[in-house]
Amino acid sequence: MGQPLQSLLAACRWALFGCLLAAGAAHGQAAAAREAAPAELVRASDAVVGVATIAVKNASSSDLLGAVRHGSGTVIGEDGLVLTIGYLVLEADQVLLLPDDGRRVPARVVAYDAATGFGLLQSLVPLKIPAAPLGDAKALADDEPLLVITGGEDAGISVAQRVSQRAFSGYWEYHLDQAVFTAPARMDHGGAALFNLKGELVGVGALFVGDALGPGQPPLHGNMFVPVDLLKPILPELLAHGRSASSRRAWLGLHCAEIGGELRVLRTSSASPAEAAGLLPGDRVVRIDDQAVDRLDTLWRRLWSGGAVERDVVLDIERDGRPLRVPLRSVDRQSVLKQPEGT
Repeated sequence: MGQPLQSLLAACRWALFGCLLAAGAAHGQAAAAREAAPAELVRASDAVVGVATIAVKNASSSDLLGAVRHGSGTVIGEDGLVLTIGYLVLEADQVLLLPDDGRRVPARVVAYDAATGFGLLQSLVPLKIPAAPLGDAKALADDEPLLVITGGEDAGISVAQRVSQRAFSGYWEYHLDQAVFTAPARMDHGGAALFNLKGELVGVGALFVGDALGPGQPPLHGNMFVPVDLLKPILPELLAHGRSASSRRAWLGLHCAEIGGELRVLRTSSASPAEAAGLLPGDRVVRIDDQAVDRLDTLWRRLWSGGAVERDVVLDIERDGRPLRVPLRSVDRQSVLKQPEGT
């Protein structure tokens, strides 16, 4: 039997036992279903928990993300350390972890890392859940079956396939040199866990995308996952300081998209330098600090590499065909985030 066929059969077995686990739990027969399941599946499924957060009052991030957020996280430390996606915990005031056993476990935010998009949570009472091992996303093959697992009340397991692995630039001042794209798409992607068939965590769910195959390829709905390879070298830093050194960078609160080969402003974050400067949806960004830009990755890289975190920045834009020169003062994103009382 060929290796691809063996892998596919193994993935189908994982998915089948995932359904058994869900059905067994619904009918009070979870223990029997768990006994039949592969050990890797049980460990992986148990490690994924639901995450529920409520943002602090008047959090600027609530304008886009809402004040109440739900998603998933994965236990990666025996002490109850949970890895999730950062937007779930951004400016969070209250955090609950929702294991499969029905508990509602309070937790605190340990880290929010703007550079990678990771969030870390620490349970405030023992979770007593074995940690999932971290795998290697770089080693994934396009034809390798994977498992997407979510937690919480609507927990689910499904088979996925890596369809591309490439750079990704987000409209919200975000860039990854490598991200993992999978299909078919899951709508409950926030913090979802991507596992290989060894039961190793290889990615954290971030987005639904319509171009999973990449630019210039046929449209395909899928998900973008942040590879855990990015976590390994910065984990001690996140635990010690709450973010990586790469997250200490200039921020404008500018949301842009590439439209027809041009960079166009979508919106500005509230109480941001971009809002204060009067940038408007539809403005075309032409240059930053006298350097031409027409791609998101170029715009963000030049913003971050242009000097001090807090400094004067000049954008040359076009508005209704008229050129404008817009001065801004960049800030450290962390400095404008609202914190829970007592922190």
